[in-house]
Amino acid sequence: MIAGIQQPRDFELMPDPAHSAHRAHPVARIPARPKTNLHANQLRLQVSQPPSDTVSDIAFSPQADFFAASSWDNQTRIYEVQPSGNTVGKAAIQHEAPALGVCWSKDGTKVVSVGADKAGRMLDLSTGQQTQVAAHDAPIKACKWIDAGGSMSNMLVTGSWDKTVKYWDLRTPTPAFTLQLPERLFAMDVNGPLMVLGTAERHILVYNLTNPSVVYKQLISPLKWQTRVVTCFHNYAGYAIGSIEGRVAIQYVEERDQGNNFSFKCHRDESLNVFPVNAISFHPTYGTFSTAGGDGVFNFWDKDSKQRLRAGSSVGGPISATAFNRNGTIFAYAAGYDWHKGHEHSRQGAKHSIMLHPVKDDDIKPKPKRR
Repeated sequence: MIAGIQQPRDFELMPDPAHSAHRAHPVARIPARPKTNLHANQLRLQVSQPPSDTVSDIAFSPQADFFAASSWDNQTRIYEVQPSGNTVGKAAIQHEAPALGVCWSKDGTKVVSVGADKAGRMLDLSTGQQTQVAAHDAPIKACKWIDAGGSMSNMLVTGSWDKTVKYWDLRTPTPAFTLQLPERLFAMDVNGPLMVLGTAERHILVYNLTNPSVVYKQLISPLKWQTRVVTCFHNYAGYAIGSIEGRVAIQYVEERDQGNNFSFKCHRDESLNVFPVNAISFHPTYGTFSTAGGDGVFNFWDKDSKQRLRAGSSVGGPISATAFNRNGTIFAYAAGYDWHKGHEHSRQGAKHSIMLHPVKDDDIKPKPKRR
């Protein structure tokens, strides 16, 4: 979106020179409209005892009101969200280098954290026992729990800068299978049978986890610059890609749906500064989604009607990670420096926070498409 121009509620589909090599892939250029304060008449709650450095990932338990946050301070912390909305720190996983990703087992009893120490570490919340369950030859960027049925039930998948993805049966110390990637893994998501990987040089790889060793589809991202995040739709039909140049691409998996692919600009300020899209999260019930970026703003969107549902104002610093809880009533976001301007803009002693934002139906429910 380009601020300074009145923004209609609908996307406006028009050609985009950044996609000249992808003429069949329209871009939704979204002129700016006056922002609505997303927090009006709502109470945001700040998580107590947040990490001391930037949060790299947030994941909610699929079974209870707990969430985990990995951080560049070498720890992944587990918090309980009490009925009042207050949070209590319950446990932590210690790494020897920055923690880069976190996920939960489907039964909510285990948390896996991965990091720049090339290790995946699992905490069993019922026993308090920590064990190393994964290893790579370079920092591990992401981890996800797989529950795709059959042989791919209750397994862990990890992706690394060593250009591999590994599947782990946690009953054995060696990977069940290793995928060789064309480049370093930068982003990964899994939902049901769908796994999507984003690597350096803009490669996107799609897997059907019923056949996990074979690439289902491989393409170059329709976005011109480096991939920052990939996130699967809640219904497995496709995925969203966010990049460093303030764009999001909506991509469908099957050929019959390719006409529904589009991209749009977002996370740009009134001075036309462009910020990275750091996080994309899909609502578990409605299938609408959030984007958050280096401009410190998070927005809610409806991909089907091509509308921005609500727009937030800046939280005062880049947003590095986001997540909805299991029923979509809480939206968590982490504020902290995301390094998109390099080391010279890092401020020693800068505050890092995690906020819990209550989600109202009016903010996130799909809207009918305007004619």
